[in-house]
Amino acid sequence: MSKNFSFFVLLFLLFVQAACVQENKESVWDNYPVGTIHFIDKDSLSKGSQLYHSIITDPQNFIAEKARMVLETLYYSPADSIVPVNNIYYSLEDIEGVSAKGGSHGDIAIWYSTKHIERSFANNDTSKLLYETTGVLLHELTHGYQLEPQGIGNYGNNRVFWAFIEGMADAVRVANGYFTDADRPEGGNYMDGYRTTGFFLYWLQQNKDPEFLKKFNRSTLEVIPWSFDGAIKHVLGDNCQIDALWDEYQKDLAEKRKSIKG
Repeated sequence: MSKNFSFFVLLFLLFVQAACVQENKESVWDNYPVGTIHFIDKDSLSKGSQLYHSIITDPQNFIAEKARMVLETLYYSPADSIVPVNNIYYSLEDIEGVSAKGGSHGDIAIWYSTKHIERSFANNDTSKLLYETTGVLLHELTHGYQLEPQGIGNYGNNRVFWAFIEGMADAVRVANGYFTDADRPEGGNYMDGYRTTGFFLYWLQQNKDPEFLKKFNRSTLEVIPWSFDGAIKHVLGDNCQIDALWDEYQKDLAEKRKSIKG
């Protein structure tokens, strides 16, 4: 056997091994029970409904696929302490706003506005509509599967709780490519929730710990009473302070904006 032939055989075996490892990694969530998905179209005669069905031909599979994407972003494996979801009731409705999640105890409901669907198709851009529809779904599904802070009240009466919940939901959307730098707000504070918090949390994952979002989600089980600074120290070390990290984040963004302007 020639040396060249042996070399190519070795390369092939390494390629096959890498492919198998990647396949195993991608299949971790394949059989995870994301819950029974009940798709309900309550505005079937609207333009928004028609547009939705033109880009999503199999809503149940689409929702299940995005649920597993959320799970892979928030958790290491199905063996983690994952919030159980038995049923997902997803509906298209003629309602103002964009979307919302409700329900509890394993049964969650998500509605998506057909008016917003129409607005998202204002420039007749199907790819933009799919991008927005997917991003909104990732945000709402995160609310179904994410862990919640303990010892500090609830979503309705504590701003820290609220900022964590909404910030993590947008961080999951950012991490999966359904927000871009063009969507990043300037200024603000990490307590502002939604994109302001979400982009910051994703920046921490990019710059401080590649598993940050998973660890930050899990911190709600390990830091009680929960706080942003307490969770940051728990995940990144006692020398890390959230206000200092926020200032570093803002400086990094300012430098990037300056380099873009030239």
